Amino acid sequence: MNSNLSADNPQIRRITLIGLWLNLFLSILKAVVGFWAGSIGLVADAVHSLSDLLTDLAVLVGIHWGTKEPDSTHPFGHGRLETFSTAVIALVLGLVGGGMIYKAAVEIAQLSVSEHPAPFMPLAVLWIAALSIVSKEWLYQITRRTAIRCHSTTLYANAWHHRSDAFSSVAVLVGAACVRFLNYPYGDHLAAIVVGLMIIFVAVRIFTDCLNEFSEQAADQQTLGQIKTILTEQPRIAQWHQLRTRRVGREIFLDVHILVDPQLTITEAHAISHELEVSLHNRLPRPVNVIVHVEPDLPELRR
Repeated sequence: MNSNLSADNPQIRRITLIGLWLNLFLSILKAVVGFWAGSIGLVADAVHSLSDLLTDLAVLVGIHWGTKEPDSTHPFGHGRLETFSTAVIALVLGLVGGGMIYKAAVEIAQLSVSEHPAPFMPLAVLWIAALSIVSKEWLYQITRRTAIRCHSTTLYANAWHHRSDAFSSVAVLVGAACVRFLNYPYGDHLAAIVVGLMIIFVAVRIFTDCLNEFSEQAADQQTLGQIKTILTEQPRIAQWHQLRTRRVGREIFLDVHILVDPQLTITEAHAISHELEVSLHNRLPRPVNVIVHVEPDLPELRR
């Protein structure tokens, strides 16, 4: 297993476990208060927090299996399992967003033909929703920072799942406030529809990124630029070509052909190749697997 991946795993596990326990606490709190207050919105928000807890588990499973040592059946490692767990999170996000829209639309239809006044909304519902907004936005921020630092698309997707829970709590807060202070029963449902659309947009973006990775998409332009700069700065490499990259989980797989002085010994040419690999490992901000093809610097091989 790549040493950089091993170093990042404790950070990812720690931040994910924080999220898991917070989601468990919020799920129970929202469900208890929601049933007590008769707030369907808060009970639905409890289910959303529970879905966050399930995606936390998906992250932990993906990190555990995705960073296993390469073996005879997976000689390039198990990084695709991290990508798969990211896709699962994106699908859950999409289902949650669609479910929120459907539920809100059904309840708006029911309320429009009902002559009952808007139900009384206890202040406890507003306080719990506000607590959820603050805590889940905080969790989003620290999870997102860790995801960027560790280059984990799985953790980044989970960060957005945390924020989607904060968004849904905003809908609950706005809706509860409309019911309590304005006697307007549709506010929470309209807000839920807007939030649901935002969640679906995020899910599509994350899932598209997973599909790109499954289709062997190259590294991003910033990383490619860094790689080309490192190659160009190597003093004993006369020329390079056929640079190819692909993303596998948090890792970049890279292979490149380099041209060196044909008078060098095999040992000297190997040393140049090794220096390049070390430079790529040390200077790129994410784990990289490098294959270097050494060729003699002859006119017919230049491109």
